[in-house]
Amino acid sequence: MSDITYSQAIDAIYASIRNDNEDIDTHIAALKGAMAREGVKEATFETSKLAQPNRQGRKLMQAYFKKKGVAVSFS
Repeated sequence: MSDITYSQAIDAIYASIRNDNEDIDTHIAALKGAMAREGVKEATFETSKLAQPNRQGRKLMQAYFKKKGVAVSFS
């Protein structure tokens, strides 16, 4: 897996979400690595770019990412 930046990892996750969560676990792992390298404690996503921007969709995403070891917040 190549070393990508935090912002590139976030963009890859948005693309994965648009493509019916294709390779989402790989992108989460890349995000986790980028966060560790850059010292970021919490991944921040824009609600407007999510497939399900409602509360239920956000909570589902938070729960899934938490299982993978990534804290998520929304803007």
